[in-house]
Amino acid sequence: MPTVLVVDDDPTVREVVAGYLERAGLEVVEAGDGVAAVEAARERSPDLVVLDLTLPGLDGLEVFRRMRSERGDLPVVMLTARGEESDRVLGLEIGADDYVTKPFSSRELVLRIQSILRRSAPTPAAPPTGPLVDGDLRVDARRHQAWMGNAPLALTSREFDLLAHLMAHPGTAFSRRELMEQVWGWEYGDESTVTVHVRRLREKVETDPAKPVRLATVWGVGYRWDGEP
Repeated sequence: MPTVLVVDDDPTVREVVAGYLERAGLEVVEAGDGVAAVEAARERSPDLVVLDLTLPGLDGLEVFRRMRSERGDLPVVMLTARGEESDRVLGLEIGADDYVTKPFSSRELVLRIQSILRRSAPTPAAPPTGPLVDGDLRVDARRHQAWMGNAPLALTSREFDLLAHLMAHPGTAFSRRELMEQVWGWEYGDESTVTVHVRRLREKVETDPAKPVRLATVWGVGYRWDGEP
């Protein structure tokens, strides 16, 4: 049974979220402040964290950084009253898997969490495939490594998955929704996460990220891998 750590200083919010998650068949651990959240993540090793940004002790962003420094692959859904676009983008930029603002639909939150847990669950290894090559860029999906020339590329897991998917389908335009579903297996989620990951990926694979050549924007559709000209 997957374990979800729910971190919020409002006991009513924790109670509501925990109730919905438990009815969905998930085990729930609760924490009411930042320090307790970091300790609970260490002791219970949850499969996913629902994290409020406004917390006493340590704020949510610092809690997130500490959790990810210890477990880089820990899925995190940020749950907060901050609904401004800048806050959503900040959460996604630092690596959150999803972002839900208060007031929220408990059913939608559960569906998003289930979608992320399915994506995070171990899956049978894919059949071996050869490396993907585009000029000086090389991606080895089997080894989960990428290089620019002779230098290894520092990519997050989601950045790597996005790059490998696009390079495996050159010339195909994908919408943000299609990329969410096909790359990360998300049925629900904020499509802004794709935009953020595309921007971060361009900073690592384009000569001039402001004028992308390899990873093109297809206006009105989404994105396409054109490769090096």
